[in-house]
Amino acid sequence: MSVDPVPSELLYRACDTTQFDFTTTDELDEPDTLVGQERVLEALKFGTGIRRYGYNLFVLGPDGAGKHEMVLRYLKGIVSSQKAPSDWVYVNNFNTPNKPVALELAAGQGPRLSEAMDQLVDDLKVTVPSIVESEEYQNRRQTIDEELQERQEHAFEELREKAEAQGIALLRTPQGFALAPMHDGEVVKPEEFNKLPDDERKRIEKIIQALQEELAETLEHIPGWQKEHHARVRKLNEEVAERAVARAMEPIRSMFQGVPAVVSWLDDVAQDIVDNFGIFAGGDEQPQQQQLMAALQAMSQGQSSNFGGGGDPFRRYQVNVLVSNTDGDEEGGDMAATRPPEDRDEKKIIGGGAPVVYEDHPTLANLVGRVEHMPQMGALVTDFMLVKGGSLHRANGGYLLIDGLKLLREPLAWEALKRALRRHKVLIESPGEFMSLISTVTLEPDPIPLDLKVILLGDRYLYYMLSNADPEFAELFKVAADFEDEIDRGDDNDLLYARHLAAAAKAEELLPLDRSAVGRMIERSSRIVEDAEKLSTVMRPIADMMREADYLAREEGASVLSASHIDAAVEAQIGRADRMRERSLEMITREIVIIETEGEAIGQVNGLSILSMGSVTFGRPSRITARVRMGLGASRVVDIEREVHLGGPIHSKGVLILSGYISGRFLPAVPLSMSASIVFEQSYGGVDGDSASSAELYALISALAEAPISQGFAVTGSVNQLGEVQAIGGVNDKIEGFFDICMRRGLTGDQGVLIPAANVKHLMLRQDVVDAVERGMFAIYPVEHIEEGVELLMGAPAGKRGEDGRFPKGSIFARTEERLAAFAENQRRFASEGIDGNGDRKS
Repeated sequence: MSVDPVPSELLYRACDTTQFDFTTTDELDEPDTLVGQERVLEALKFGTGIRRYGYNLFVLGPDGAGKHEMVLRYLKGIVSSQKAPSDWVYVNNFNTPNKPVALELAAGQGPRLSEAMDQLVDDLKVTVPSIVESEEYQNRRQTIDEELQERQEHAFEELREKAEAQGIALLRTPQGFALAPMHDGEVVKPEEFNKLPDDERKRIEKIIQALQEELAETLEHIPGWQKEHHARVRKLNEEVAERAVARAMEPIRSMFQGVPAVVSWLDDVAQDIVDNFGIFAGGDEQPQQQQLMAALQAMSQGQSSNFGGGGDPFRRYQVNVLVSNTDGDEEGGDMAATRPPEDRDEKKIIGGGAPVVYEDHPTLANLVGRVEHMPQMGALVTDFMLVKGGSLHRANGGYLLIDGLKLLREPLAWEALKRALRRHKVLIESPGEFMSLISTVTLEPDPIPLDLKVILLGDRYLYYMLSNADPEFAELFKVAADFEDEIDRGDDNDLLYARHLAAAAKAEELLPLDRSAVGRMIERSSRIVEDAEKLSTVMRPIADMMREADYLAREEGASVLSASHIDAAVEAQIGRADRMRERSLEMITREIVIIETEGEAIGQVNGLSILSMGSVTFGRPSRITARVRMGLGASRVVDIEREVHLGGPIHSKGVLILSGYISGRFLPAVPLSMSASIVFEQSYGGVDGDSASSAELYALISALAEAPISQGFAVTGSVNQLGEVQAIGGVNDKIEGFFDICMRRGLTGDQGVLIPAANVKHLMLRQDVVDAVERGMFAIYPVEHIEEGVELLMGAPAGKRGEDGRFPKGSIFARTEERLAAFAENQRRFASEGIDGNGDRKS
């Protein structure tokens, strides 16, 4: 059963650059879509097109696959043809100020209403004082004032004449009115009054008492006269105010006459201006502290107030533009931001239609909005102008993109998003209100109807975790757009990949790539995906490599990127992250970690494993040993890694499969009696995966057959119970890891690696490995069945069971079966003679 080494031309699939008819990537057009993501495009088309409850999207795929960019590119192509959604504003509720009113306006009309109201207030500040100071108003006001004065004077004049007729004077003092006796036209002094006869004094006192009663009755009428006067003044002011307000508000009414909600609110505004006409005339002013206290009291009682704003009495007429959309591109083109928040990173794309918002920091407040507060006179106050919208408001009528992992990391944000989607409206809530932890008086803004598509982005693990853990997830996110990790490598996709490289270079103003650089990038992509027949769709490491190659090329003054610059960038990347690999090689070459690359040993084989530390992954050989002896009872293979809790479940599964293979291959009619132990020598960390199971099986067979294994070979591959060698991951790193050890010690020409035959199509090895194979100094053997590996490693035929039910004499499997038969016979003899496991006879 001979196995030929893999020919050198299959160790590395070079890109045929003659297929390209361009000189540099500057000649290529930008691709219409990402490579090989047709399924994702169909999902995006379906998810954005269906307008039904719950059909939001989850875009899943590996990090760096370009999920965000592709979604934005797709949305950019469709939003321009969609209608811009409504503007939303909050305005003062003059009846219940703690419940601001939400008004829906046509796209772009929110700022117009705000500007119109500001202009209205400014106009009234000018026109009202001029009206009040006009001759007509002053004359009418003077007439009202004079009528009150004449009425009062007439009443007092009648009383004065009546008093004087009885010898009593009516005097006006700083403290009010007083009555005093008179004689010869002059007021009698108290001491003279006291000298009068008693009868005269009593008569005068009686007259004064009667006059005082009449004076008191007259004074009682004065508040009523003044109230009547104030009513006439107020009626005059209302008459003047109504005319002034009607004239001033006519342009606003005509502008929004087709919006009943706005017209109704304008009626409330007009009435409030009439009721507070004095503030425009310069009257009715209060100190700031009095205004604040009045506002706080009015707020608690649900009455109208100018809450917040530093006591500005005109703030109640302002308009809080929560979100505004336009029908055309904003300044900056399709990627322009419309009213972006100043305190965080958020993109809002208006492509002449529906908004597209990417929420980078999806906290509860950033999603559903918040009510801000201002410190005033030692208190925190708020009003409708301090209501701030969230990304749900800004994306309303369009599309909201959120990173799923970031969303789940923010307290309450996931529940708030689901609640908004279920209710079809956005309700601004603070964290305390959301959790029912506070009950203080605060604003309760009107909820805003919600109609948008939420697009979550994340990896597959997050998608399946949410699907299993949250029943509402499947209800709200019915559309999954699953990104491909890899695509077939071929002429068409190679050219499409080149166009993507061209687009990336142009987007970041990198040097153009020539054909050799494009070919090398395609080859590198295959190496990243660990498959010579595939290309990786994860563009982040490709883009990083281009940036680094661009830097190196500019350092040497090149005008284009070539294959040499790509190679230099790869070498630089490896060099920066190579410390741990170098230390691992050094430990082996200095024989601190024992790995043999020459000679033979029984029950010992070089296994190949992968070490991953952050973004660094490299292959590292490990010595695997097996020891066997007769067992008592059932056959058992002890996984020492599992016994000490260093072996993962997949590795333990691989070891258990060995027992199944041994039981099925040898002595099918005889109970096995074998005790074996297998271990990774000098392994002090966790071990998982089944890629070493074939190596462990070779070590076990070697120990049973007492057949030495050539230490110039290393082995990787998993095995099933039928002895078939199965594909594993990381084959390139594993081969190179063993090659580096052999290279440092000196290649002998008898060294090599056994890999599963299914992994041949995954080979994209370093050039020095390919060169060594071409020189015959190193070999890579594709193994399909365990028998092939046995013959390669042990230098003898494995053996095939003949018609007589026996393996050929002297074959590895015959020697293995003979050893197992001896174990079974000894175990049976010991049992019949009553001998225990230590060789002593039982009593």
